[in-house]
Amino acid sequence: MTAPLPLHAVLIDLDGTLLDTALDLAAAANAMLREIGRPEVPTETIRNYIGRGVPNLVKRCLTGRMDAADDPAPPPAVALEVFEKCYHESNGRYSAVYPGVLEGIEAFKAKGLKLACLTNKAEAFTFPLLERTELLQHFDVVVCGDTLPRHKPDPMQLTWVCGHFDIRPHQMLLCGDSLNDAKAARAAGCPVFIVPYGYNEGQDVRGLDCDAIVGSLLEAAQLVTRA
Repeated sequence: MTAPLPLHAVLIDLDGTLLDTALDLAAAANAMLREIGRPEVPTETIRNYIGRGVPNLVKRCLTGRMDAADDPAPPPAVALEVFEKCYHESNGRYSAVYPGVLEGIEAFKAKGLKLACLTNKAEAFTFPLLERTELLQHFDVVVCGDTLPRHKPDPMQLTWVCGHFDIRPHQMLLCGDSLNDAKAARAAGCPVFIVPYGYNEGQDVRGLDCDAIVGSLLEAAQLVTRA
């Protein structure tokens, strides 16, 4: 990029961009596996399984296969129910704010940009997590996986936020960490920055179609300006 990107708003992904939530999810997944009599999965394996929502995480933990997420069939209802019960207990317990996040948020706000949080996580988990990590106060709006009929990589969530802020897609940046974020942004017509430290299902983010790869949200804020 040769000039600052002119914007009115920034939309920031939750898991893998704002917060490292892998230990919360791993605790819930292994508690589920123990309860249903299945062997536990290493935390680093679960870290690679994160992406495309909780049902896909459950399917991957049960099968030990990344491609289980490509199967449109839902996971066994009992396993999903047990996971959600366990996740209510671990949600936010071990999560950590990534370096540069708070500084980046303050830098975006100092430039007069509206902020929104975007996630495929259900509302029942999203708001408690944001409250426990003291991030909720920073966002003008939060869009969860069950706020609308469709979620990332579908562009519906991004289009809805543009409508909420009364802006055009090119005036809103999505900061994310995964292929799902890149696809959603491109489908909506929004610019997208990708961080390399999150959850891209074990794949290198350098292969993603994005406008920039940034080391932190603070670095992202240094590349934009108020339109």
